[in-house]
Amino acid sequence: MTMQSTRRGILKGGLAIAGLSAFDLPEWVLPVMAQGETVVPFTDLPANTPAPAADRRLLDVRTIEAPLTPRDSFFTTQHYGHPDVDPTAFRLKVSGLVNKPLALSLDDLKKMKSTQITFGFECSGNRRPLQGLCSNGHWTGVPLKTVLDQAGIKGDAKEFVFFGADRGDEEVEFRTQKFTVNQQFGRSLSREKALSGEPILAYSMNNEPLTKHQGFPLRLIVPGWYGVANVKWLSEIHAQEDQYLGKYQARWYRTLRGEMIDGEMKWVEAAVTSMQLKSFVARVSRAGDKFTARGVILNDGTPIKSVEVKVDDGAWQQATLDKATSDKFSWKLFSYSWTGTAPGEHIVVSRVTDANGLVQPTEKDLENKKTFLEDNSQHPRKIMVA
Repeated sequence: MTMQSTRRGILKGGLAIAGLSAFDLPEWVLPVMAQGETVVPFTDLPANTPAPAADRRLLDVRTIEAPLTPRDSFFTTQHYGHPDVDPTAFRLKVSGLVNKPLALSLDDLKKMKSTQITFGFECSGNRRPLQGLCSNGHWTGVPLKTVLDQAGIKGDAKEFVFFGADRGDEEVEFRTQKFTVNQQFGRSLSREKALSGEPILAYSMNNEPLTKHQGFPLRLIVPGWYGVANVKWLSEIHAQEDQYLGKYQARWYRTLRGEMIDGEMKWVEAAVTSMQLKSFVARVSRAGDKFTARGVILNDGTPIKSVEVKVDDGAWQQATLDKATSDKFSWKLFSYSWTGTAPGEHIVVSRVTDANGLVQPTEKDLENKKTFLEDNSQHPRKIMVA
């Protein structure tokens, strides 16, 4: 975790992308570790962390040292592997309830007026103890609305389905029958969301072409939503009237919660869409008697009111937000320092509150949530002080 020249170069490049200078950053971002500062180890991590599956890449959140995640460290997960897409033959098809079906090359898209957004997101399955399925990138592409306007959307188009080039065989069950079909990965957006001006069709991250892991040559970016909505290897946009019921929308990515309604427990299923308010401590360091917790906030873009840190059974204390990560949809980095911690094991936890007064829940608050997706509970971290 010492500063390396290559990482310093990445950081400076990230600052230039975001239009920032070193003078805009709080001290804890640059340099990464102050002289004499050491990492305080977490004791709640598994002794032997298994290597991620071949189709996954986890970010070691303890190594976060810049506003943007380098592209070769950016987390990734998918269901049908990594398809090879020839950029010269690539065409983005726009079909269905449109006045003018389109087949756009990558050059066609790049000739359109571009837009940029800094957006940090997580997989909806991201959770303790690693929290490694999250990252932050600066995306360049074409507003989705620009392409849809060019196609001319018909009045009865209510849903827009985004298909990736990745595909696989799936078993679909209907009552007592089972069918094996070859399906593309797909997710959909409502008409209102698709035409809102927020989603973009991205061909670049951190001023570099997308990698194969990040959906080269084109992916959908839906700011404020979980990773599953940001369809990679985007190949077709289909406008339709009916609701889309593909596997990774109607069945896999659902959250089941128990809610008390009129004194009776009702079990409610909801689609995984916008991110739930969340924070976690990513690293704790020490310089003499001074300890510093550094962490991450992920949410749907609602302004943040405060982030707090608590050590053991002490009171909640205000943490400092990093100005370099203040963009609406960027992940937010924070830090909190304290002194006077005795040797032994201690617990450090964070909680975030947004401008609407929503407070990050505890694990107990979510005890009626049966699926592991969307776990945004407070994450107490155990550290060992020598």
